[in-house]
Amino acid sequence: MSVRDIGIALLVVMTWGVNFVALKWSVIEIPPFLLTGLRYLLAALPAVLIVPRPKMPLFLLLLYGTVIGTFQFGFLFVAIRLGLPAGLASLLMQTQAFFTFGLAVWLLGERPGVMQILGATVAFAGIGVIALERLAGATLLPLLLTLAAAFSFGASNIITKKAGAIDMLSLVAWGSLVPPIPMFVLSLLFEGPGALAEAIGHVTLRGGLSLLFSAYVITLVANKLWADLLGRYPANTVAPFTLLVPIFGITSSMLLLDESISLFEVAGGALVFLGLIINTFGPRLGARRMIKA
Repeated sequence: MSVRDIGIALLVVMTWGVNFVALKWSVIEIPPFLLTGLRYLLAALPAVLIVPRPKMPLFLLLLYGTVIGTFQFGFLFVAIRLGLPAGLASLLMQTQAFFTFGLAVWLLGERPGVMQILGATVAFAGIGVIALERLAGATLLPLLLTLAAAFSFGASNIITKKAGAIDMLSLVAWGSLVPPIPMFVLSLLFEGPGALAEAIGHVTLRGGLSLLFSAYVITLVANKLWADLLGRYPANTVAPFTLLVPIFGITSSMLLLDESISLFEVAGGALVFLGLIINTFGPRLGARRMIKA
């Protein structure tokens, strides 16, 4: 990779990590279902007036928008609203790599590698360590919701793969048209008809800018830059940069939110991170050994 593209990759994963702080700031002031709907409404408009619709079946487009918007961020925002630390959320969301791998084996017939299985086993052992403490403290629900969000992320990766070679900006922009209606309906049912007026009346500059940051910088700009990198380089060259997302997420959460994590979360998080490293670099190291042999 060129120095310029390495810089772009680092900038993207840094914004993804810091975004968990922005999510925390915005979900404190805006109810999660309403926040999800607003985020995707802003991401869709005015982008869909400029970007052509992606060349893919309408069913897949609707499914993508539902899975990544309604499910992924609906679950994630509720989890953070219920008290899940933003830094821990940034780490747990990276388990999407294992859900993507599992769904690819099940739905696409891909064969699992030994290192991928080992990495998934280590990572989910780490999640088990975190779950044990949260079960004892009756705070297991946010953890489960975040894993559901990571599963939805993995499912959206499979949908994107099934769609074939398409423009990611087009997919994200048009897919963003799907979540607002169901999320606004859920907000009306569970957060009340006055949620929007109350949010507008009480949202601060920080909360509003956090929403705009997530809607435009993350949803459109960062995802587009990342897709361009994947188009220019092999996936196994670009993908390892995502290991830095929880590093940026945890660091920014500690600095900006004054978050702290328990020893159980440190131990469990270390296992999750180790599993991600095995999953990312293990197959490559195994291939090198076979070549040398």
